[in-house]
Amino acid sequence: MLQVVFLLVPQLHLLDLAGPAQVFYTAAEFGYDYRLVYVAEQEEVPTAQGLPVRATLNWPDLAPGDLVVVPGWRAPSLARTGPLGADSLRRLAVHHAAGGTVASVCAGADVLGRAGLLDGRRCTTHHGVQNELARRYPRATVVRDMLYVVDDRVVTSAGIASGIDLALHLVAVRHGPAVAARIARAMVVYARRNGDEQQASAMLWHRAHLHDVVHRVQDLIDARFTERLPLSRLAAAGGVSQRTLTRLFGRATGMTPLRYQHLLRVERAEHLIGHGTTVESAARAVGFEDARMLRRLRSRS
Repeated sequence: MLQVVFLLVPQLHLLDLAGPAQVFYTAAEFGYDYRLVYVAEQEEVPTAQGLPVRATLNWPDLAPGDLVVVPGWRAPSLARTGPLGADSLRRLAVHHAAGGTVASVCAGADVLGRAGLLDGRRCTTHHGVQNELARRYPRATVVRDMLYVVDDRVVTSAGIASGIDLALHLVAVRHGPAVAARIARAMVVYARRNGDEQQASAMLWHRAHLHDVVHRVQDLIDARFTERLPLSRLAAAGGVSQRTLTRLFGRATGMTPLRYQHLLRVERAEHLIGHGTTVESAARAVGFEDARMLRRLRSRS
């Protein structure tokens, strides 16, 4: 079981907490083994929106696979806000040193800085406090105008709704982008992973629609993109005619089902090639008979 521990700070923003929590809660509803834990230095934590939340004072035992998330708080400035004691900061540093992942939303990056986790790393935060974060932690590299930044198991995000993007990214890393896309669809949010580098997976990038027939067909292609998938089979999965599927798919995604499948194959092949696989082997691994088609498609991208 993967534990997701939310470290709550007084005057936290509810959406900084609720957005990522909903992502992992939905993953658990879909059968993935997540346990959500809420810890704080006081049992009742006031929020910026006026609704108090309750937390435990006792940290669970953490394993390297667990995640600790620090939601942001109301912070016109970072100085003299977000109070946390030395023990909480030490726990963050120890968890990371043991191989764990720590993440922050919005002003929560300041807590990671106080724990020494931003030194020598790239990070981001809400645009309103980026300059202050850079001044407070001169050994950090503050990346501006990014939804989130990942650097050596330290994940920081810009704030508010970007906490959802951060959580979807972490789910995609662990379970694959198709799972993250399914969660995003359930939450009716735009499934994206555009953090600090090219992370706009085809599985997510082309899910920014609400058409159920197209989503069902994409689910099939996502799961079996290395196989031959005739249009007739895809249309049957969507419960429509081949002509109707082609029209609906093009309207929702801007491409044909075959083009979408090819994008998934090329994306996976690029990953394999980047990890040392030959072009020929990568082509066969993703379903092409040989490397010629893969080379042709790569040259177009």
